[in-house]
Amino acid sequence: MFMTIPTIMTWTRIFAIPLIVGVFYLPESLASQAEKNLIATVMFVVFAATDWLDGYLARKLNQASSFGAFLDPVADKFLVCACVLVLVHLQRADVFVALIIIGREIAISALREWMAQIGASKSVAVHMIGKLKTVVQMVAIPFLLFDGLLFGVINTHAWGVWLIWAAAVLTIWSMVYYLQKALPEIRARAR
Repeated sequence: MFMTIPTIMTWTRIFAIPLIVGVFYLPESLASQAEKNLIATVMFVVFAATDWLDGYLARKLNQASSFGAFLDPVADKFLVCACVLVLVHLQRADVFVALIIIGREIAISALREWMAQIGASKSVAVHMIGKLKTVVQMVAIPFLLFDGLLFGVINTHAWGVWLIWAAAVLTIWSMVYYLQKALPEIRARAR
């Protein structure tokens, strides 16, 4: 089940990355900064929504696969990390936030891979704190991509900065949680 509808939707998140990044390289004659912000925001929201939709369709159409289970979090991490780097480049997010978010993704992915190799992957299964971190990130990023007044009222930059730092704190918290869960196995294997 390599190319199912859910898996194709997951691939679209990966292929969306150069499109979202590329929007900000459009010449001013084609799109103003506000238009680029809006286009990138809409694209991010649409592609991020496929994360929920592909999982739903995999279950509904009975097309869940081990490849899809592998690719789904990879696509999410690529999309988030690419957008965070764009936000740093645009000076809308602090480089320390990017280091925390990207560093955690690398560390926990490596930890999960190692735990799977030793047959202890259940100890680092996704927990509610990891899900909360993801939700906060997925709200902060489009707010910072939009970087303006939403509905003429909500200052998305101010809210986005607050939320991305909250996501960074949750990122550290979730990393500590997963490391604590893995610590008994790490100690047992270190001997």
